[in-house]
Amino acid sequence: MRSRTPDRLCAEAVDMARAAALEAALPGQVGEHVDLVADGDRVVTHYFACLDPGYRGWRWAVTVARASRAKVVTLDETVLLPGPDALLAPEWVPWSERLRPGDMGPGDLLPTNADDLRLEPGWTGEEEPPPSSAVSEEMAELADAEDADVSAGPPSAQPTTPARGSIASVAEELGMRRARVLSRYGLHTAADRWDESHGPKTPMAQAAPASCVSCGFLIPIGGSLGQAFGICGNEFGPADGHVVSLSYGCGGHSEAAVMPKPPRPAPPVIDETVVDVLPMEEGAEDADLGHA
Repeated sequence: MRSRTPDRLCAEAVDMARAAALEAALPGQVGEHVDLVADGDRVVTHYFACLDPGYRGWRWAVTVARASRAKVVTLDETVLLPGPDALLAPEWVPWSERLRPGDMGPGDLLPTNADDLRLEPGWTGEEEPPPSSAVSEEMAELADAEDADVSAGPPSAQPTTPARGSIASVAEELGMRRARVLSRYGLHTAADRWDESHGPKTPMAQAAPASCVSCGFLIPIGGSLGQAFGICGNEFGPADGHVVSLSYGCGGHSEAAVMPKPPRPAPPVIDETVVDVLPMEEGAEDADLGHA
């Protein structure tokens, strides 16, 4: 428990505390006496302003004490401590929490954990799909529930259907609702644009350890363009949500830098629970064997 009233002799030892601070600090870095605190019975800490520009708001703390019934004050310790308005470095945050989308540049690698929740095995040898798979029963029920919420409403709010027997109704039944689709020219121009922004000739792809065709974050697309392009699903990748060439790549490849699991310690080589019997004198062991 700290004493509310500082010891008088320790509180008056300001010059002694200043001399200790001047000895510990560089010349010209000890300022005026700013405060004193009673740390206990006959223990007082004197605070002096620090004039070093690199330690703004810090204070030199010099602790003095005296023994019971003694009139001589002695020095305990001298240390530089941050004050209430001190300039401090920000709290350290792990890289996995500091990383934000768009921080990755050419040549950077983004390790992925072996049990990353965003990835699942491409094949497991089992017929039952993983729970997080898009074809699992849990995901199908969730998708049905979300679709029901989206399409809920009175019949008057639903889109009108074409007249039965017309070409439009046949197209509707076959899933061909668009009156026009991209031509070969439109597909080629789109492929040229995507290849220019996220293709194999970009600086990011040139420095990548592997291409998107083998990345677990690649989302396939349908149609003829699916043979050359996909969609990036890595939220920390530079192309998240963009169409990328299968020859594109970045440091966020799912298999480029997989973080290994912590190694298990090896079993002990020496069993310290067993007592080894050693002879006290040289040759004693051979003598015992001869008598036996």
